[in-house]
Amino acid sequence: MERRRTKKDIVKMLLRNNELEEQDEEELLNLLIDQPIAIDVDKQEEAKMTKGDKIADKLSEVAGSWTFIILFVVFLLGWIGLNTVLLTGEDAIDPYPFILLNLVLSCIAALQAPIIMMSQNRQAEKDSLRNQNDYRTDLKSELILESLHDQMNTILKNQRQILKYIKNQEEQDEEEQTK
Repeated sequence: MERRRTKKDIVKMLLRNNELEEQDEEELLNLLIDQPIAIDVDKQEEAKMTKGDKIADKLSEVAGSWTFIILFVVFLLGWIGLNTVLLTGEDAIDPYPFILLNLVLSCIAALQAPIIMMSQNRQAEKDSLRNQNDYRTDLKSELILESLHDQMNTILKNQRQILKYIKNQEEQDEEEQTK
């Protein structure tokens, strides 16, 4: 009959694929079982953030809001209205093809896109840390549950042996009483 592999055995096999030494494997398994491994990813990431990171996050938050979109549409309509209706001919700051407005919009897009990408990359790193943390926590929980399951099986086995011993003792006592 083939021996059933425990989660601990499976984790050892997984660790062997990473070519860890035996001592490191045992240390990692003990660490997984005995130590709290959950971390607050947001606090850890917040501690590492630079001033530029905070500005990029704030800009991404503002630029991705309905308030920004509505205000920007109002700005565009105001610019177009100012240059076509109120100021006409030579008085217009930026007459009809709106070349200056086009330049401003291109500059805003050129600066805004990389800043938003920086913020998204940092968010992806945080998500990756969260996933790793969840994996370690789940692995620890599985190891603990497997250990508890094995302990329960041992307790049940011992309990059966005790009940069997008590039953045998009772039978022996009955035999002695009948003699």
